Amino acid sequence: MYAIVKTGGKQYKVAVGDIVEVEKLDGEPGAELTFPALLVVDGDQVTTDADALAKVSVNGVVVAQTKGPKIRIHKFKNKTGYHKRQGHRQKLTRVEVTGIKTK
Repeated sequence: MYAIVKTGGKQYKVAVGDIVEVEKLDGEPGAELTFPALLVVDGDQVTTDADALAKVSVNGVVVAQTKGPKIRIHKFKNKTGYHKRQGHRQKLTRVEVTGIKTK
């Protein structure tokens, strides 16, 4: 059984026991989270109906707050002497999926 969940403007395929890195969510390590399901697949049965999915909850536990890889941004305009360097490191939350419950 697996589900497709949406968080941080992105969709993730998760199953029980998976550890997923998502964009930063509030919560200390050990905090419980609930995600809305967009699709649930259980063997040959696929659930996409909004009424049925309203009864489904995907639960998880925050494992750690981490950072992604460093990205270097360099802007340059030819013949004007303009250049600008900038860096970015996205904050991430590592979440372990503990259960997919259908009511």
